[in-house]
Amino acid sequence: MEVTKTTDDKGRIALGKRFANRTVIIREIDATEILVTLARVMPEREAWLFENHAAKALVATGLQQAEARQFSDSPPDLDADAALADQLEEQ
Repeated sequence: MEVTKTTDDKGRIALGKRFANRTVIIREIDATEILVTLARVMPEREAWLFENHAAKALVATGLQQAEARQFSDSPPDLDADAALADQLEEQ
C-alpha cells in the first residue's frame, strides 16, 4: 500500500489508527526516504535474559514443563539456585 501525506509546519505526519499508541523505530535511509518499523521495548533490567542463551533456554524449558504440568515434588534448593544464578551471571 502506498499513501501520500503532507507534513505539517513542524514536519509531522499522522500514521493512522493502525499505529496509534504504538512504539515505532524511524530509520532514515537517505535524504529522501525513511523506514517506520513497529517495535517492542523491554526494560534494561530484563534484557540480560535475551542476551544469555543458557538462561533463556532454561526459562523456555521451565515454561514447557509447566505447560505440560510437570512439577517437582521436592521443595526448591535455594542455595543451588543462587549458585546457578551466579554461574549464569558470569557467562
